[in-house]
Amino acid sequence: MAAASGSARLRRCVVSPAGRHSASLIFLHGSGDSGKGLRMWIKQVLNQDLTFEHVKIIYPTAPSRPYTPLKGGFSNVWFDRFKISNDCPEHLESIDAMCQVLTGLIDDEVRSGIRKNRILVGGFSMGGCMAMHLAYRNHQDVAGVFALSSFLNKASAVYQTLQKNDGVLPELFQCHGTADELVLHSWGEETNSMLKFLGVNTNFYSFPNLYHELSKSELEKLKSWILTKLPGEMEGQNE
Repeated sequence: MAAASGSARLRRCVVSPAGRHSASLIFLHGSGDSGKGLRMWIKQVLNQDLTFEHVKIIYPTAPSRPYTPLKGGFSNVWFDRFKISNDCPEHLESIDAMCQVLTGLIDDEVRSGIRKNRILVGGFSMGGCMAMHLAYRNHQDVAGVFALSSFLNKASAVYQTLQKNDGVLPELFQCHGTADELVLHSWGEETNSMLKFLGVNTNFYSFPNLYHELSKSELEKLKSWILTKLPGEMEGQNE
């Protein structure tokens, strides 16, 4: 119940499917942004909303909390970081608390009739990192995970969990700009290599001259991947 009540406190922006709802996608924004802000950014890049005939897209907003990289200033972040680096400990207390809250969002979809293997989780930057913690440590039965301009710390709890895992893991779709100066391309590559070593089926796409941002070609590639993981279903199959 704690997880469900926590999810109720998350503000969210929802893009409903054009037709019958048979799958859901939870798209987590980067630090300092909002669900509405991410939706509008994607709309600006694509010149239209990211929409599907059968997939509901949920853009939640992280609660405002003190953020150490901002010298303790408040920001909409999924968790705290000691610093923006892949070579420092994770702030697991805040990560685990948010995993519980976001579990409530997944539970809400399941209660509405959507199976776990018809739910994708992912995000941009910090949102992608949060999605990897959520899926690989708590919900290994989701349809897949995507991480755009994201990374995991070198000694991540995600790696520690997967070292003890022998089951089937959700596929990872990862994109990263080669010119990213905030989250280095090499951090993303290292994350992908480590997850692949630990048994995750991964895709990694590099985008030349792309900074810490989204691009149209990246989002179009993501959309194609989403449709391979969440294909449309025949009427009645999901009932």
